[in-house]
Amino acid sequence: MPGIDECLDEVMALPGARGAAVVEWISGLALGAVGASPNDDHEVTAAETAEIARLASEYAAFAHDPASPAAPFSPYADFADDAPLPPGADGDTVRIGTPVEDIIVTTRTGHHLLHFVDTPFDSGVFLHLWLDRADGNLALARLRLRDLAERLALR
Repeated sequence: MPGIDECLDEVMALPGARGAAVVEWISGLALGAVGASPNDDHEVTAAETAEIARLASEYAAFAHDPASPAAPFSPYADFADDAPLPPGADGDTVRIGTPVEDIIVTTRTGHHLLHFVDTPFDSGVFLHLWLDRADGNLALARLRLRDLAERLALR
């Protein structure tokens, strides 16, 4: 299982990767960062992307608890690893407790891909990849980030 540094090195091997970070989205702290940053400051970028992650996770339109359609997801809720899947879901479906799978923000020159990582502790972490629009492959990046997130060792 790769740690944060190894994970970020693998992310930067993707075609078009300009910068990457592992961010704790409730506090906005970067647990690790590599490459360039859109505003030349990895800590500010981490805080800004964490704000986007929090917003998406807290709005019921994007992330509600399927077991209780009226109740929005709370990023502070404690969900067990063996939580039941919603009705009609299969093993490939994101389990209850994961607010959003990916957030993609496209700019004129690049893509920002935020992929949420399930963690064994009471916190939320995501991988942030800044991808060059001309050289990057967004579909490949999504697949690789999902694979890395499953193998990432955050213990």
